[in-house]
Amino acid sequence: MPRYFGHQLVHRGREDCLSLCLSAMGSSARWVLWTLCVCFTALENVALRVTMRESSLKVVQGDVVVLPCSFFTSSPLSRLNVIWTLAPFSSPEIPIQVIVYDHGQVIEDPSLIGRVGFTGIPWSADLVLNDTRVSDAGIYRCMVNNPPETADPGIGELELSILAPPSLPVCQWDGDIDMGGSVTLSCSVAEGVPTPEIRWDKVNPEEITLPINMEGDLSGSVQIVNVSSQTSGLYRCSATNLLGTANCYVNLSIYTTPDSSSGMLQGVLLTLSMSLVLLALLVLVLWLHRTGQDGGWREGKEEECYNEIRYTPSLMKRSFV
Repeated sequence: MPRYFGHQLVHRGREDCLSLCLSAMGSSARWVLWTLCVCFTALENVALRVTMRESSLKVVQGDVVVLPCSFFTSSPLSRLNVIWTLAPFSSPEIPIQVIVYDHGQVIEDPSLIGRVGFTGIPWSADLVLNDTRVSDAGIYRCMVNNPPETADPGIGELELSILAPPSLPVCQWDGDIDMGGSVTLSCSVAEGVPTPEIRWDKVNPEEITLPINMEGDLSGSVQIVNVSSQTSGLYRCSATNLLGTANCYVNLSIYTTPDSSSGMLQGVLLTLSMSLVLLALLVLVLWLHRTGQDGGWREGKEEECYNEIRYTPSLMKRSFV
């Protein structure tokens, strides 16, 4: 007697059951056998049923997950047909066919080859999904059909969520960085499940949490008005969920123009410096000039003295002649 129930289904022909009952007539266990015959005969008329042992599952990106799908049928499994489909959260109106089992053959979606498969076909329609990705999240449907049963195919649904840490955010700034201007800091993150929380902080020279304007679930900005030299510093955008945190940074430098008072002071200091230099040059020129005159006077005196001494003998000689 072939048996199939759940993973193994129960099947017995009406004629076999009745013949067993007739052969048992007159025995002490007649009422027990008659009850069994009625039960086995009723199984032939039971419609195909599909049972999803879980209504929803959550798995971390990159892990392996098994999507359970059990079925009950009273017919042989030679013509069993199982189809898994996915309605992605990103585009639920465009479902895709994940994998098919039909008359002993398995057909996978080309984009999922190597990542999807059955775990116990034909006794079980459980589906295994490897190297899970955020794009795998959505509503999965397990549809089982087993001719010659004429009932509608049994369908079960299961919601799969893929948890993922925040991706690296992108930081940008825009605006006027001159004194008194306005600057906008923006930050966006591509993915993260659950949805990451975005925040802006000034981390240098002092740490300050800034009020943020959310622009959708994955983007936020901060506007700074009337910027000054105190606005300059390092700013950090953080994207955080239960799986981790990712950061990006903006180094903001505010251009400051010198005021009129400091310009006047610089002009006075420059004029004073130039005056001191000119005065020093004048003193140097006068000193060099005075030094040159003193040298010429000494040379003239020496020459006069020399001439006087040189001509003295000749004069003395003439006096003796």
